[in-house]
Amino acid sequence: MERYDRVVVVGAGLAGVSAADALRDQGHSGTITLIGAEDRLPYDRPPLSKAALLDDPRPPEEQLRPEPFYTDREVTLRLGVPATRLLPSEGAVELADGAIIAADAVLLCTGGTPRALDVPGSALEGVCTLRTAEDAARIRGYLERGGPVVVVGGGFIGTEVAAAASARGCPTTVIEAAELPMLRALGADVAARLTEAHRGRGVTVRTGVGVRGFAGEGQVREVLLDDGSALPADLVVVGVGMAPETRLATGAGIAVHDGVHVDARGRTSNPSVWAAGDVAARAAADGTRRRVEHWQNARDQGAALARSVLGTGTAAVAAVPWFWSDQYDLNIQLAGHPDPGDARSWRGDPDALSFSVLHHRGGVLTGITAVNRGRDVRPAMELIRSGTVLDAALLADPAVTVKQLLKSAR
Repeated sequence: MERYDRVVVVGAGLAGVSAADALRDQGHSGTITLIGAEDRLPYDRPPLSKAALLDDPRPPEEQLRPEPFYTDREVTLRLGVPATRLLPSEGAVELADGAIIAADAVLLCTGGTPRALDVPGSALEGVCTLRTAEDAARIRGYLERGGPVVVVGGGFIGTEVAAAASARGCPTTVIEAAELPMLRALGADVAARLTEAHRGRGVTVRTGVGVRGFAGEGQVREVLLDDGSALPADLVVVGVGMAPETRLATGAGIAVHDGVHVDARGRTSNPSVWAAGDVAARAAADGTRRRVEHWQNARDQGAALARSVLGTGTAAVAAVPWFWSDQYDLNIQLAGHPDPGDARSWRGDPDALSFSVLHHRGGVLTGITAVNRGRDVRPAMELIRSGTVLDAALLADPAVTVKQLLKSAR
């Protein structure tokens, strides 16, 4: 079995920190160096589009681990100096300050970067994306002024920002090219209900329209839509998805396409380089490659990758994917791998925005979407994990709870 005495983790997000932690848990006695581009302790990103934008006196920055953790675990931090080159043939990683870090194994946990809009005016002040704590602080500063906000993109980041902006009293508009925000993730019926929840709180939602540019003298003042209309804006937040950060891998000649290609062990096309988290593109059962941009996946995959590198396990992650979003007083949770063609059964009260949707195929639960109905999620995940064929009549009966479904399957 190969031995890697010097492990360098590139990327100080959740996957990277989880990998470093698991390396020690699994008995790695060599060096661990964790490289992060931001000059701050690694922190959790989900709150950036939620609590960090709200009207709290001290917006939270949730550290993934307290500072003593890195000392106690003998993890050397190199923060604020990004990696610029992988040198696998030389067993090293080069940093922006010219430093060379020796590496027998490199774990790429570089995540992604927000996609930008390639339209006139994108470089104006006030046109922002949201990925880092610095981004959140900048957006929060604009929200405190109370001016008009336009959010481009109706995915979860966009709708969370819109919820925060509206809650702070800013006139807020969401622009979504599809027919509904959150449509791809939630399906039309659930997305329509949540869209109406935004409208009911004063958010203007414009669908089926795109952005052709931004206007202003130095500072953005208008968003120009492709239907010829214009919207006033002191702040624009662009949330149109994330691109995997593959530049280091590309520069090292590692196979990439919408992510860094990895095998079942998490290994890239270079045997001394591995990848986990949002950037890793794994082979799916249908022959395609799939990246999963979920918090839970980054945590679990980072830890699994450490086991794979040390030969104490594989990088396969068996956990059911799980994701959540908080918007106003709405908690939205999704789990599993539902398909648009799956049958669906409802529980709860959709009109009161307290419900869950069970996705199933051939009697096997494939996913759940829950709105203010978190109690259904854990038992649903157990059913998804087990792959148990459920009684069709029980699935169809809204009076049968998810816990009862789980009990019937045992």
